Amino acid sequence: MAAFDLALEQGADGFEFDVRRTSNRQAVICHDPKFNRLTVSRHTLKQLTASCASPNLVQPCLEDVLSRYGRAAFLNIEVKVRGMERAVVRALQHDPPERGYLVSSFLPGVVRELHSLGPKLVLGILCQSSWQLRRWSRLPGSHVVPHYRLLSRKLVDEIHDAGKQVVTWTVNERKQMLRAAELGVDGIISDDTRLLCELFSKQPRPV
Repeated sequence: MAAFDLALEQGADGFEFDVRRTSNRQAVICHDPKFNRLTVSRHTLKQLTASCASPNLVQPCLEDVLSRYGRAAFLNIEVKVRGMERAVVRALQHDPPERGYLVSSFLPGVVRELHSLGPKLVLGILCQSSWQLRRWSRLPGSHVVPHYRLLSRKLVDEIHDAGKQVVTWTVNERKQMLRAAELGVDGIISDDTRLLCELFSKQPRPV
């Protein structure tokens, strides 16, 4: 939560975060398969929270993020694993973000299932390789989310011509940010939100 707060303080429109499924099917905020050496999918949210060094620390779940930031930030939700699509859809239907959102995944099956459960959801497919990128036109969703090394003018134009938007990641250097903006992307994900926001503070910015 501290990182999310910092990104917004530095001027970002929103932030990206990962969700995984706990053993009791809660959507917990966690990038790695393990949290404090505990396998997320084999433990409950309560057990994960209990593993924290301080009792004041709470392992947040998707509902916590939606409640706290849904009126203040654009939320980019990456679904890391299969089997939690219904939990994500329920959470978004119960507390829809007011500043916009995107649900993305590297897993085509997850994107298809989310679309089946919620045809109006804002969805995107994540791509880290050219092989993954080939499937973007065959999948539902309004966004394509390629790694910045995959970007080209031709790709951005093709995606835009198909009526979809391009959001790229993880763009951490000034030169990369300027190139992505020049190519016409619709959004940039960066670990360096201060640099990103300062760079585009005096011009229209794709963030």
